Amino acid sequence: MITLLIADDHPLYRDALRGALSLSLPSLTLKEAGDLMSTVDMLNKEDVDLLLLDLHMPGSNDLFGLLHIRKLYPDIPVAVVSGTEDTVLISKIIGVGASGFIPKTASAQDIGSAVEAILDGDIWLPEGLSESVDEVDEAFSELADKVASLTPSQYKVLCYMRDGLLNKQIGYNLDIAEATVKAHVTALFKKLGINNRTQAVLIASQLELEPPSRQ
Repeated sequence: MITLLIADDHPLYRDALRGALSLSLPSLTLKEAGDLMSTVDMLNKEDVDLLLLDLHMPGSNDLFGLLHIRKLYPDIPVAVVSGTEDTVLISKIIGVGASGFIPKTASAQDIGSAVEAILDGDIWLPEGLSESVDEVDEAFSELADKVASLTPSQYKVLCYMRDGLLNKQIGYNLDIAEATVKAHVTALFKKLGINNRTQAVLIASQLELEPPSRQ
């Protein structure tokens, strides 16, 4: 029996995926999660054969969720499911270890084909996109690996730094003390091998990280 985890914050889309997969792959056991924290909890508890990951669910926001999960669970294949079909972003998704990219506009047949291909060990991309996806360079891969070592809280601080917020403002937004923000900044500087906010902003911009969800 194959166990698949759908990680998406929209219940209607989870239902749609469940319906599509139940038709094409009735032997699957399907689990669900609605944010990054519950996804990690589920991966800790269950033997999951494939994760379908929404890039924009709370805590995940663009590449961080993928990087974080790939760091924690390198043996679990991950297919990114997204409404964004930008080839630059898709190249980065595949470059940092995703096993496939499934557009939210994909048909039930394509979703089933994607899951079967990835479970067989292949990389799956929609027809016509394979030729447009480029390999990421070594510098980006190293950068992504460093960002993967951040905790979700450190990642949120990094995003707010990119938006130009001061430590006091970051603390207010995250409901934590300014001293805690400073500790996060010190830790993320060390993990990223940098020593100032300008370098942090450049890193966040290169990874196309989005501001953290306030949900």
